Formats: sequence, C-alpha cells, structure tokens
Amino acid sequence: MSDLIFAHEPDASRYALRRGDDLVSVLDYRDDGRTVALTRAYTVPPFRGHGYAGELVARAVTELERAGDRRVSPVCWYVADWFAENPDRAGILAERRAG
Repeated sequence: MSDLIFAHEPDASRYALRRGDDLVSVLDYRDDGRTVALTRAYTVPPFRGHGYAGELVARAVTELERAGDRRVSPVCWYVADWFAENPDRAGILAERRAG
C-alpha cells in the first residue's frame, strides 16, 4: 500500500486516501477541540475489499496519536470494529460516559 497518498483535509473534516488521481477512501470526523469523533468510513465501490478503509483508519489514528492533543470517539461502526481488532491502539480512545 505504499503507492497510496494519505491526506488530512481539515476544510472538509475528513482524512482521505488516494491512489494517483483516484479517491479511494474517506474518513469523516467532527472535532470539538478535545475529542475527534470518527463518524464515517467510506470506500469508493470499485476499491472495496482491499483493506483501504482499515489502512486509512490506521493512518488517521497514527496522525492523531502523534499530535497528542485529542482523544478519539469511534462513532462509526467500522472504526469501532477497527479498535476492537487493534486493542494496542486503544490508548487514544475517549472515555465512554454511562448514559
């Protein structure tokens, strides 16, 4: 997956993964200044089934970990499943409130 281009697009509130000129996958978010809610992972249909969404989530989480100033709320089911499969990355998760 080294031919993929990862980009943070804050004006669109998303992270994007491209292969050349093609948009492959996006990860939408909401940022309240303390927590980044990852709200939707989407892979363009022709590119589905190749692990691009997982790669995008991993790269976005890495960027957020490096910045170190936000927690993550995995609102999207796919992101929540990704964290369940990658428990070593759970240190960045926001605390869940009982509701």
